[in-house]
Amino acid sequence: MSQLRLSILLIFSALCGSCGRSGESSTPASKAQAASSAPSVEVVKVVSQRLSMPVRLPGELQPYEAVAIYPKVTGFVEWIGVDRGSRVRNRELIVRLVAPELVAQRSEAQAKLQAAEAQRVEAEAKLSADESSYQRLRAAASTPGVVSGNDLQIAQKAAEADRARVRAAEDSANAGKQALQSIAEIEGYLQVKAPFDGVITERNVHPGALVGPSGGPGVVVPMVRIETPSRLRLVIPVPEAYVAGIPEGTKVEFTVPAYPGQTFSAPVARIAQSVDVKTRTMPVELDVSNPSRRLAPGMFSEVLWPVRRPGSTLFVPTSAVARTTEKIFVVRVRDGKAEWVEVKTGATTSNLIEVFGGLKQGDEVALRGTDELRPGTQVSPREHPPG
Repeated sequence: MSQLRLSILLIFSALCGSCGRSGESSTPASKAQAASSAPSVEVVKVVSQRLSMPVRLPGELQPYEAVAIYPKVTGFVEWIGVDRGSRVRNRELIVRLVAPELVAQRSEAQAKLQAAEAQRVEAEAKLSADESSYQRLRAAASTPGVVSGNDLQIAQKAAEADRARVRAAEDSANAGKQALQSIAEIEGYLQVKAPFDGVITERNVHPGALVGPSGGPGVVVPMVRIETPSRLRLVIPVPEAYVAGIPEGTKVEFTVPAYPGQTFSAPVARIAQSVDVKTRTMPVELDVSNPSRRLAPGMFSEVLWPVRRPGSTLFVPTSAVARTTEKIFVVRVRDGKAEWVEVKTGATTSNLIEVFGGLKQGDEVALRGTDELRPGTQVSPREHPPG
């Protein structure tokens, strides 16, 4: 019986020893298994480079100079020598008006001027006579008792009054001359001339039409409109994100639907330096030389706007940027763990996108950003092959 108990104890001890050895050997195995269970993530490095790429923006060709011609005075169109498409030279007569009331005004001004001149001549003659009498009395008064002092004083005052009348008559004559000159200038406005070399793009009146100054009663359209076609402005509303780094004088290419397959170029001439708060764009103008007049004002154009940055910026693959309803981020892998880094995105070039945030050159980020890779997740990084 005792021998049987001894055998049972030996068997039990052996079993306990084997259990202890198996528990000790499972610890490193479990660790290896945990490491092998970490998800494999393809990673790429954040690169730093200088942004330089073209973006396509809409633009519109406008005349370098354009003016709507209204008359300065109200009158009837007596003659018009231009029509739509006519080419005119600077100071060339294009419309002649008539205003009968100006003839009456000129006759009245001439009559007033003649009357003022007559009064001036009469006042000067009286001054001459009274001045002569005063001088004679003054000479005679040197002999005591010949001329009374009262008579001499009366002659002196009469001469002074005549001088005042002469000055008043001269002022009246000058006012009459200015009034007549003013009417003559107004009559000059009846001859409407071109303000610069250009082309008539609009004509709205014919002989016999009553026309008047802009804003006058019944005046809603100009007589003619003149534009300069040999030099144009290409106006481009550039988004504020693309404005920096483009100095004046930079050559910019553009195309127009009228000439498919042909590219034109012009320098940046003027930058508004102010962003339109409604569209968040800044108007930029190119000076387009158009001596052949192939291009026309009003044409739509597609501009290859060069986007540049003053310095280098960071780029990651477009697939590395993840978006949720709350944030935009990339998944950075550091020390085998995933972490979210919030970023702001910029321009996109080929398969890379510009990012701004808490990143630096050389950081490793997941090639495919996703919110499934939660912060702190243990991952096994695998570098994505270039290209």
